[in-house]
Amino acid sequence: MSTQTSGPPPAAEAVPEPVGARGGGSPVRGAAKAVRRWWFDPVPGSRLAWVRALVYLFVPYDILVITQDVKGTAALPAEFYQPTMVARWLHLPTPTTGIADTLQWILLIAAPLAATGRFHRSLGLVVAGAFTWWQLINMGYGKVDHDHFAIVIAVWVLPTAGKARFRDDTPSEAAAWTLRCMQVAAISTYSLAAWAKIREAGWGWASGATFYWAIERRGTPFGKWFLDHPELLRFGQWVIFLAELCAPVILFLRRWWLAAGLVFWLGFHLATWLSIGIHFLPTIICLTAFVPWEKVGTRLSGLRGSRRREDAQAAVLAPGR
Repeated sequence: MSTQTSGPPPAAEAVPEPVGARGGGSPVRGAAKAVRRWWFDPVPGSRLAWVRALVYLFVPYDILVITQDVKGTAALPAEFYQPTMVARWLHLPTPTTGIADTLQWILLIAAPLAATGRFHRSLGLVVAGAFTWWQLINMGYGKVDHDHFAIVIAVWVLPTAGKARFRDDTPSEAAAWTLRCMQVAAISTYSLAAWAKIREAGWGWASGATFYWAIERRGTPFGKWFLDHPELLRFGQWVIFLAELCAPVILFLRRWWLAAGLVFWLGFHLATWLSIGIHFLPTIICLTAFVPWEKVGTRLSGLRGSRRREDAQAAVLAPGR
């Protein structure tokens, strides 16, 4: 005869909880995931296709208009050439007119073909090598233009992104990484410029007469108006200096805040061009890596679709049919 005991059943033996199970992993692992997500958060392939086309189509314009002096400087005597550190590392030969002509023809042929996305790796590497060499020649005669830093990085990372079409909505981590590299390079142009100001001129750069001197030396009629208002120039120096120091913040902004940051820098470049004729177009091209181009493509497709529907309706309602 069985006996029953009253009271609750004995509690099961507690199993120890794995370390970090409640918090979703260790802080280090969580930070690593956040960093990876920041670099590789997938974006539509069409976004990359638009940016790739802009960069590669800009290359011919750059070598024919912005850096056209390369062919002239390559004809100078060899003693005028002062190779940059990268050119010395690569043991590049002293520029000649033959080298400059060859690089120009390679870029004029390969860059537009690379803009189509076909043979993206092989053509992209050809463009990257030739364009980098062209820029090293351009900067080997005493003047280094930091506005080309981002676009040189861009032509090297674009071949890694894989295939992408203008109507490709497939999320891609490779495209995300490529665009992120371009964003970091473009924003680094500003933050490194601030560091160069501190290193070469000290903190007094913003309180001096920097803008006044620049406008007096090469100012446009629009820019010379500010010579009568030095307080505005000094205020502008502080705004730009602080904005350059804080430029990396834009890498973490979203939506309207990001749009506001981009508009600020575009306004800065427009003002610089109007006042002293400096445009920074290569950097502006790389800032397009922030733009959600897939939305632009969708809206353009929608406009074309509505126009076709309107034309079809007009054809149906036309008299005599």
